[in-house]
Amino acid sequence: MKKFILSLIILMLGIKTYAATDWVNDSRALFQDNGMVILGVNIRTFNAKDTNKNGVIESKLGEEAGNFINAVDRLDELVLNGVNTIHLLPITPVGKTKAYGTAGSLYALNAFNAINPQLSALKSTISLNNQVRYFIEECHKRRICVLVDLPAFTSYDYYLAHGNMFSQNYNSNLDLDASADMRFPDAGTEWTVNETLLNNYISFFDFMMGLGVDGVVANHAYTKPAKFWAEIIKHVRSKDEQFLFLAHATDEDYPVSDGAPVTSCKRLLDVGFDGYYGGYSRLSEWKSAKELYNQVRFNQRLFSGYKNIKSAIGSFATVDSPSPVLVHGPQYAIMIAWLNATLPLNSYFLDGFQSGDDYNFPLANKHAKMTATDNEFFYVKPGRMDIYNFSRKPGGQNGDILQNFVLANKFKSMMGASLRDASFVPLHTSSSSVFAYIRSNSYDSILVVGNLDFENLRNVKVHIPKLTEKMSIIPIKFQGVQKVASKTFNTILSPGEIQVFMIKNYSIK
Repeated sequence: MKKFILSLIILMLGIKTYAATDWVNDSRALFQDNGMVILGVNIRTFNAKDTNKNGVIESKLGEEAGNFINAVDRLDELVLNGVNTIHLLPITPVGKTKAYGTAGSLYALNAFNAINPQLSALKSTISLNNQVRYFIEECHKRRICVLVDLPAFTSYDYYLAHGNMFSQNYNSNLDLDASADMRFPDAGTEWTVNETLLNNYISFFDFMMGLGVDGVVANHAYTKPAKFWAEIIKHVRSKDEQFLFLAHATDEDYPVSDGAPVTSCKRLLDVGFDGYYGGYSRLSEWKSAKELYNQVRFNQRLFSGYKNIKSAIGSFATVDSPSPVLVHGPQYAIMIAWLNATLPLNSYFLDGFQSGDDYNFPLANKHAKMTATDNEFFYVKPGRMDIYNFSRKPGGQNGDILQNFVLANKFKSMMGASLRDASFVPLHTSSSSVFAYIRSNSYDSILVVGNLDFENLRNVKVHIPKLTEKMSIIPIKFQGVQKVASKTFNTILSPGEIQVFMIKNYSIK
């Protein structure tokens, strides 16, 4: 039986009731404190009712796709799981020509200032826009921030209707997997932006702010020049200083089309973005602790010197990557949960992560009886969240992942400012594949040790300066035997295991 701090168990079991309250957007402050626990959700599937369990929502059989009304039913679950921010994958209308899947890709934008009609509760008597407002108000009652994804690309339908927004200087087709339904609009250059596209983007932000949205995740933000974003951010911040701007960008971005521009993550931060994806999606490829340390240090250097605090998103697993349980098994997902809780970043997960969903769909890529697009097949990327069809609600059956997900999130919340202000100190270990670091404030420290070898057990020694046998080391996430000697912490790690401890009355810079 795993040993956890008793107070975490109490926090996990605590149930709150919610009353109507005036919401004041504080998303930037929460992000700057590394306090966000973000869950990416696809409303089209978030609370879908797949009664016959075939993975597909069939309206003719009375099944109901996810919508903004039935989504409210899952909000209390998210609060109990420690989630305080929802990242809505694109909610704008989607294209239907050259489409991928029977519903169309969420990222094939077909209008800038409207809501995807597929997300409407058909039995509701209120307008779709008011359904969105209702959902956001219910989130706010539970102290949940709401971020919306802004697609970087338009649908093929939009391309045909608005050719003046697409460049003649480089290919509007995308060098991306599964992109026949999307086209790349021309945002201009650092000297001259495309005013037509800029005005459409501004209309998107005005529309979303009118619905009560707290911030935006800009998909492939690096495809637009810094000047383009600077004008948008200035416009939005004049209305709401706390509106959050997050960039779907990394430190290794490449052109999405021949000759297309690439704006560095630093330039995006320079013009006002609060954070970016942080580069942690490469964790599955890292074999040594040094690679993890280097990424943290890179981000710390990148964020230093800004008047307004910048931070990273824990992008270990996103809509572009396969389910963690398919990469290195449940232990990998558990590692991701605790890294999100203890590294200097904001936690990020996709819906389904919390229970180990492998995103398997029985009818994937098979012929469909009904379609809302020109595609008659259930197109799905293997092992990834479905963003192309009316499919089942995400969810797996792994209780260990769920327990660790909840406890890691609660631990992060409980530590609060102590983690925000804590130093990050990498430690030397006796194995190159084992990482160890301390997050330390003026009073106590958190020790994290993890095994990046997902095939072999490691008996490891961790060197901790000024450590003595008399110090109180409290296990938070741990199962096994650990020994403490002068300046040495000894422990055994199973393949892919992560361990977390609290060291009382110990501080290191």
